[in-house]
Amino acid sequence: MEACYSQHQYNITSYDAMAMVIITLQALVGMWINIFIVSVLCIAWVKKKRFNSNEKILLSLGCYRFGYLCIIWLHSFLSVIYTGCFSVQPIPQLSAALQSFFNNSNLWVSASLCVFYCIKIANFRNTFFNYLKVRIDRIVPWLLMGSVLLSLATCILVYITNELNWNNYNSTTLGNFWKLSVNLDEHLFATFFITGFGYATAFTAVISSALLLLFSLWRHKRNMQTKSVKNLSMDAHIKAMKSILSFFFLYSINFICLVLTLIYTSREKNPALFLVVVFQYAFPVVHSIILIFSNPNLEKTLLRTLSCVKCRVCRR
Repeated sequence: MEACYSQHQYNITSYDAMAMVIITLQALVGMWINIFIVSVLCIAWVKKKRFNSNEKILLSLGCYRFGYLCIIWLHSFLSVIYTGCFSVQPIPQLSAALQSFFNNSNLWVSASLCVFYCIKIANFRNTFFNYLKVRIDRIVPWLLMGSVLLSLATCILVYITNELNWNNYNSTTLGNFWKLSVNLDEHLFATFFITGFGYATAFTAVISSALLLLFSLWRHKRNMQTKSVKNLSMDAHIKAMKSILSFFFLYSINFICLVLTLIYTSREKNPALFLVVVFQYAFPVVHSIILIFSNPNLEKTLLRTLSCVKCRVCRR
């Protein structure tokens, strides 16, 4: 572990400092928001002694996002302050694998939440859709388990690829180097293919669910206008449509950022890539805020908490 305290330990540039400040602020805000979501749901569970399907997904999402933000902050901190740590095995492999696990879990559970909302809220005269609507509460635990297993599979593959990469760089003999290079190319292709396929599948599920739900809500809103049904119900549908649209654009931007970081292989410090990473790290923060304000229980608790904090500050 002496490599962690090498002579380059505190060689911090202004670029590094700016990046560290931005990522730290994002991580702290995101961790606080997701701890709040998890805490409120756990308190509600203590009172009711049960979780509904929506709460199960939100709880899982809050936990995964908290872990993801912790890992990316720790990785950024070590990259800037203790650069030598990434020359100590197995820190690089573990860092990459954990980031992959929490990132994929975050994406898959987000997609599961969008699919759940679509099936639960949308209305279509279709036998298969009605079958899913009846059985969705039983399907949710399997969706969550599937998300974990898929993320774990990608995590293991990323760890193996980084392990081969490490061995490749530390290989000394030509024969061994050639053998490891072939193995590395095979695992790199498999890793990129599986990761990219996972991103594309989750994105397709989210976009399809969002479009179907928007169409259903728009059709219902138009029917209410035709029948002159006003105010409360219509306002609720308009609010739901705005929330879904915001998530639609947010997830699209996040998918583009994920693809760019996946195909961008250069390790040089690039302001354009840094901006992409900032948007990517902002996704779990902004989406969690949207989820809070689209959930009446979470929104009321947050507003009550903020008003209490404001009163205490004013008293001082």
